[in-house]
Amino acid sequence: MGSAAHASSPSKARLWTARILTVLVILFLLFDSLTKVLRVEEVVKASAQFGLQASTLPVIGLVLLACTVIYVIPRTSVLGAILLTGYLGGAVACNVLARTPLVSNVLFPVYFGIAVWAILFLRGRDIPFLFGIGRG
Repeated sequence: MGSAAHASSPSKARLWTARILTVLVILFLLFDSLTKVLRVEEVVKASAQFGLQASTLPVIGLVLLACTVIYVIPRTSVLGAILLTGYLGGAVACNVLARTPLVSNVLFPVYFGIAVWAILFLRGRDIPFLFGIGRG
């Protein structure tokens, strides 16, 4: 039993890759949420291009901040990943509706969503529902 548990634990390289990616992803999400909460002028201008009013930005920023905090907590990281995926899906929708450039704007949240889930995979999180595998 000990050897089976040891065999499924991630390698040091995977853990360090996950740690580095985690820091980068979390820093970006915190920065993004705080610029919305604080209504930074550039963010207000950019959001106006999507038809978002400045008064909505703090709420959007707080939602992102809450999702990020839930993601950072190990016991709730899968729920956080699900919530962040939904948030990032909204970002994709906004970019598509605003007809922004595909690679630089529309796909950026998709890449970020992939990173959020890749981090969990690299950490060795048990996420069998992604593959339709039920327990017992």
